[in-house]
Amino acid sequence: MKVNWGTGIVIAFALFMTFILYFVFKVQSDSQYDHEMVTEEYYKKELGFQQQLDKSQHATDLKEKLIVTPQDGGVLISFPKSFDPTKIKGKVSFYRPSNQKLDFEKTLSLSDSNLLIPKTDLVGGLWDITVDWEYEGVGYLNKESVNL
Repeated sequence: MKVNWGTGIVIAFALFMTFILYFVFKVQSDSQYDHEMVTEEYYKKELGFQQQLDKSQHATDLKEKLIVTPQDGGVLISFPKSFDPTKIKGKVSFYRPSNQKLDFEKTLSLSDSNLLIPKTDLVGGLWDITVDWEYEGVGYLNKESVNL
């Protein structure tokens, strides 16, 4: 059978489409490639956005600000010294943009105005730290990015 140039082009297109489809199906079915959403329950989180804005504004209005500092031993979170640390309630969320499996939260239970998260709990790289805390009925929200 003789193959002319028109048949050759059709065969080339068919092979190219097969090649592309093979990789599309491979990426979709392989568990090595993680296709999860960045945050679980995205739409539920969106409903509470105004509350987050109010908490962020309260945190901005403070005279003494919450400070997040990376150190050799880990990450130091310093709350305002004018606040009684035993009345501070809330949580600290550590979000790793590159790997959802490393995300974790810690509940605040303070006896001092400083909280140290040990370096053993953290992997080197970029961390988004969200401190959602409350003092005497007023909510505060601080967000920081730290590169370890």
